[in-house]
Amino acid sequence: MKNVLVTGGAGFIGSSFIRFLLAKYEGLTVVNYDLLTYAGNLENLKEIAHDPRYRFVKGDICDRAAVDAVLTSNEIDTIVHFAAESHVDRSILEAGVFVRTNVLGTQVMLDAAKDTGVERFVHISTDEVYGSLGTTGKFTEDTPLHPNSPYSASKAGSDMLALAYHHTFGLPVVVTRCSNNYGPYQFPEKLIPLMIINAMNDKPLPVYGDGMNVRDWLHVEDHCSAIDIVAREGRPGEVYNIGGNNEWRNIDIVKLILEELHKPESLITYVNDRPGHDKRYAMDAGKILVELGWKPAHTFERGLHDTIAWYCENTALWSRVVSGAYQEYYRRQYENR
Repeated sequence: MKNVLVTGGAGFIGSSFIRFLLAKYEGLTVVNYDLLTYAGNLENLKEIAHDPRYRFVKGDICDRAAVDAVLTSNEIDTIVHFAAESHVDRSILEAGVFVRTNVLGTQVMLDAAKDTGVERFVHISTDEVYGSLGTTGKFTEDTPLHPNSPYSASKAGSDMLALAYHHTFGLPVVVTRCSNNYGPYQFPEKLIPLMIINAMNDKPLPVYGDGMNVRDWLHVEDHCSAIDIVAREGRPGEVYNIGGNNEWRNIDIVKLILEELHKPESLITYVNDRPGHDKRYAMDAGKILVELGWKPAHTFERGLHDTIAWYCENTALWSRVVSGAYQEYYRRQYENR
């Protein structure tokens, strides 16, 4: 792994991964290929913008000519494919863009990787492709896929395409499926930053349904370390689950945030549940532990504390995000609920 292309590198996880790589390794270059749609923000990478090992290229993963150009001109040997529309609520409002980006865009990236001789293609996916769990059990890599939202269905389709390119063409693909990420720089439509920012501003905290939905939370730095080891040592054609072993009910997370910020629970506002809301996710990350020796380093309580502190210390950055188009989306999503 010498010349790495990170698609979606201006997003939350992609930018975290770029910072991780450049901090850990001296002898590689990283090209960030991102269209800069609503959740892409180059301010996430301000601290490394002038690093000679880093380059940004604005481009669409659905544009084959542009993808070919960035791969060949930078002699890319490894692709880490984050670029995706990633928010369930938005997929319910507008499914078409999810199919275009997540399925067709992945197909373009796979074809370009195959034709230019890329040595490793890491496809980043999600636990949501597995569907919903009951009160017990965890998702393993052998759990049948049962996506329940347009977003997760589009990601399941892209997973199958990626694995098919390995089986059919021998493309060295590895698929990772992660649990819910959190940490600094996350776009404020997601649960944790949304609740932090609203609480800081004494605004209502909108909680879907009864707030009893359960998610397994993974600190973004742990996710980055897992992707790194999979990119270097994972077996082509395999899927690796990446989980934080941190199951929390949504309402309990909201209350932790309020407690940390010394805000009253009266700010909690229960809103109508979103359509098809999966009840519980939990990841069995035993395979990546046994095969590659990876396990998360962050406890949720400490990670959440540090995340809240980051948002408190970086109000200028996220306040520029929580405006304009985001405000229009927020109004559409939560009014009349």
